[in-house]
Amino acid sequence: MNMIRWEPFREADEFMRRFGMTGLDRWPRLAAAEGEKTVEWAPVADICETDKEYLVKAELPGVKREDVKVTQDDGVLTIEGERKYEKEAKGEKTHRVERFYGTFCRSFTLPEDADAKAIRAETKDGILNVHVPKMKIEKPKAIEIKVE
Repeated sequence: MNMIRWEPFREADEFMRRFGMTGLDRWPRLAAAEGEKTVEWAPVADICETDKEYLVKAELPGVKREDVKVTQDDGVLTIEGERKYEKEAKGEKTHRVERFYGTFCRSFTLPEDADAKAIRAETKDGILNVHVPKMKIEKPKAIEIKVE
């Protein structure tokens, strides 16, 4: 009799891959290799829009500013970094660990009117706010052609 390791999200992951559903797999997944204690995770993010800018808000509690890198390359905004595991203090015993640690990476395709040269980011209360200003794009004017 073989024992099979139970992975609660395996079927959902397979379903999403099979039907090309991306972006819905925001839950962390335990590493498949037996004995590994690493976890894949990605911070959740909200994207808002005003008349002047797009705003990406990513939850990064416990992540230091120097452990986060925000880049833009060829129309793709990438937020990556690492939440480091807090080692046990001497005389302290951990009974349960539910937070996820390790490296993360999230990428977002920028719209055509995003001004990639003016992107700025700030952190406050564990939230990373990435401001992406909009450029003014003039819409092409229709030209009426006279039919003779």
